[in-house]
Amino acid sequence: MEDTDMVDTNSPKKPYFPPPPPLNAAPKGLWRATPPAIFPPMLGLMGLGLAWRQAAVVLNAPTFIGEMLLGAVSLLYVFGLVAYLAKVLRRPALVAEDLRILPGRAGLSAGTATGMLLAAALIPMAPALAKGVLVVFLAAHAIVALLILRSFALGPADQRRVTPVWHLSFVGFIIGAVPAIGLGWTGLANAILFTTMPIAAAIWLISALQFARADVPPPLRPLLAIHLAPVALFGMVTAGLGMTGAATAFGWVGITVLAALLAGARYLTKSGFSALWGAFTFPLAAFANLMFALVAVTGMPVAVIGGLELVGATLAIAVIAFKVMQLWARGKLAKLTNAASL
Repeated sequence: MEDTDMVDTNSPKKPYFPPPPPLNAAPKGLWRATPPAIFPPMLGLMGLGLAWRQAAVVLNAPTFIGEMLLGAVSLLYVFGLVAYLAKVLRRPALVAEDLRILPGRAGLSAGTATGMLLAAALIPMAPALAKGVLVVFLAAHAIVALLILRSFALGPADQRRVTPVWHLSFVGFIIGAVPAIGLGWTGLANAILFTTMPIAAAIWLISALQFARADVPPPLRPLLAIHLAPVALFGMVTAGLGMTGAATAFGWVGITVLAALLAGARYLTKSGFSALWGAFTFPLAAFANLMFALVAVTGMPVAVIGGLELVGATLAIAVIAFKVMQLWARGKLAKLTNAASL
């Protein structure tokens, strides 16, 4: 699961993520080095807001928690999107350069995925707007996936090694099935579900074989948490489509995977905090949403599990998102993740 476009980490003088090639001098300006790494925590926060919205129905939690969180995160996401586009509009080639490194691929995939969850957040208030947002970000996610494939084709063969980030990039369309169900587009949701499930299965299988052959470097271990996200999302979508048997099965698998991740917490966090901890946020939020979906649709007695996990996820996601946003505000995040800049 290691990404071979990275260098030796034994020397503190060497960056873990190789910098993009030098660019020609360009006029300085606002947001000239916005890193894609800002988006994974935003994806987690948006999912957390949706989980609190569901908790208001399943657990009678205060309604204002989810709605206030969704409103605040929507503003943060729009701000981050504008900041990144301000960089790209000055030099569109920066997108391709960001996609050459792992944090860039994860970040841009999370960025378009967050837009799909924004559509879900908008459904109760503005369904027509939600439809437009969903279509735009499904298309944007497809463009990012194609650009990643182009980067793989043009880059070295080792760069094509499967990592958990592939779930975000190539299975991430399943996030769009969640608002599609809410909008009544069940045909689209079914198409996305049955297209992405085989891709996810292939990624899980290849990842397991790679893990059996070699351990994951400590700095990359937080990415292993991403494997939980497709399980949770498949469970949510199958529940929304009335496939109660499949949803229940995904629910039990999700509980098992979360238990394994919690048991291996020290292993996953051995290298200390980094921007890649953003990979913990959206799987935790997705799991809470899965539990509440199972309670509402199948009657599966997991409300307590969902509630406890939601409380823990809220604390963890808030801390991780705060630290990542703090690094961005201080101008350090772009350098730490070697994001392309003007």
